[in-house]
Amino acid sequence: MPRTPLPLTQDIDSLSILDEHGNLDHELEPELSNEKLLELYRAMVLGRKFDERMLDLQRQGRIGTFPPTKGQEAAQIGCSAVLEKKDWFVPSFRETPAEIHRGRSLESILLYYNGFNEGARIDPKQRDLPMSIPVASQILHAVGLGMAAKYRKTDEIVMSIFGDGATSEGDFHEALNCASVFRSPVIFVCQNNQWAISLPINKQMHSKTIAQKAAAYGMPGIQVDGNDILAVYSAAREAADRARRGEGPTFIECVTYRIMMHTTADDPSRYRMNEDVEKWKKKDPISRFTRYLIDKNILSEEGSKAIEKEILTEIQSSVEYAEKTMKNIGNPLEMFDHLYDELPPYTQTQKKELENLLAARGEGNHG
Repeated sequence: MPRTPLPLTQDIDSLSILDEHGNLDHELEPELSNEKLLELYRAMVLGRKFDERMLDLQRQGRIGTFPPTKGQEAAQIGCSAVLEKKDWFVPSFRETPAEIHRGRSLESILLYYNGFNEGARIDPKQRDLPMSIPVASQILHAVGLGMAAKYRKTDEIVMSIFGDGATSEGDFHEALNCASVFRSPVIFVCQNNQWAISLPINKQMHSKTIAQKAAAYGMPGIQVDGNDILAVYSAAREAADRARRGEGPTFIECVTYRIMMHTTADDPSRYRMNEDVEKWKKKDPISRFTRYLIDKNILSEEGSKAIEKEILTEIQSSVEYAEKTMKNIGNPLEMFDHLYDELPPYTQTQKKELENLLAARGEGNHG
C-alpha cells in the first residue's frame, strides 16, 4: 500500500504585538483601559524592583537562596492579568511577580526565603497553590483542580506556569494528555527562558518550538513574544475565554530570557556568553512597555519616577516589617519535634548543642 499523509493540520502561530523597537501592530492591540494598563505597568515594576532588592538582601546574607526573575515580568503579569479571584494559580518557583500580582504579600516572600514556615502559608481566601520546587510536579495539580472545577460545574479556570526545562519531564506530558482528554479548563504557560539551569534549549529538545507540543495532545498551542506584555495578555485572554466556555486547555509558550542566574547559588558565566545576555537586555519588557505607555500619553517620565519611588518605599517598609517579625516568630528547636517519637541519642546531642548556641547568642528564634 502507498504511503498517504495523515490529515494533521494544526498550525502553531507566533504572536508579537509590540516589538523590541516599539513598533505596534494596531490591529492586534488589545482593548485595555488606561487604568488596567497602568496596573500592569506597576505590577511589572514592582516585580523588578523587589527582585533587585531580594538579590541585594541575599548578597548581604539577609535571605537564603532564591531564583531571580528579572526580564520575565511581561510573561508573568501578562498571563496572571486574565485570572479572576475565583480562579486558581499554580506556580513553580520563579513566578514571584505573578504571585505578588495575585495578592501575595512581600513580607510573606521575605519570610519564606528566610526559612520560616509562616512564609509558605497561603491565605485560605487566595486560590493560589504554594510554589513548587520539584520541576513540573505542580502541572498535574493544576489539571486536577481544573477537573474538580468542571465536575462542580463552575466557570473557574486554572493557570499553571513552568519553565522550558519542565517540558522535558514526564509530569508535563501526563498533565497535558490528561487535561486534553478530560477537557480540563487549564492554561499551561511555559516561560521559555532558554535555559534549564545550565542546559541550553537546543540541548533539551530538537523540536523547533515548545508550543508545537500542544499538537501532540490535541489542544490549541501558541508561541508568543514573552517580553511583549500585550501579546502575552492577548494569548492568555483567548485561552481563558476558551476555558470558561468549556472548550478545554490551551498551551502558551512565552519566549523570553533568563537575564540573571538560575538561582543565587549559580554562576551563569561558566556556561553562557555575555553577548547573548546583552542582546536580550535590549529586549527588556519594562522598557518596551514604558515607551508604549508614554507614546499613548498614559504615562510620563515624571509619572514613571513617581511610581518607582512609591514602590521602593513599599519594598523598604516590607523588609523592615519582615525582619522585625522574624525576631518574634519561629523556634529552630521545633525542627526536632516531629521526626521521632523519642529522639535518638545523637539527635538529642544536636538539639542540646543548638540550644546552647542560641542561648550564647541571646537568640530564642531565627532572628
